[in-house]
Amino acid sequence: MNKNMSGLLSRILSIVAALILLQTLYFKFTAHPDSVYIFSQLGLEPYGRIGIGVAELITAILLLWGRTQHFGALLGLGIISGAIFSHITKIGIVVGDDGGLLFTLAIVVFVASLIVVWINRKKLPVLQNL
Repeated sequence: MNKNMSGLLSRILSIVAALILLQTLYFKFTAHPDSVYIFSQLGLEPYGRIGIGVAELITAILLLWGRTQHFGALLGLGIISGAIFSHITKIGIVVGDDGGLLFTLAIVVFVASLIVVWINRKKLPVLQNL
């Protein structure tokens, strides 16, 4: 894949991940009952819900700003890994009656972030030699 194509793919995937993260912020910051339920199950209500919401907001901003999308993707991998782990171990794949939508969106963010990190690995000091 040439540099222009990989740059475009990185940009598109960064936007997808950021939009998903931004969309969920409404639920976290307004204390939507579904969000409160999830974080209560994890023993993180309300501070974890708000703190993770702030971290996701920062991640989305980093993903959307071209110069920092690689840092945003790396941060996104960490945050969304926690969400996926929580779904698998504590809250379940299906939450309420969402049909697994939240889990699916988490997987999309994970894959998108992973690809962005891989494309931009030379910009990340820890991955420069890969």
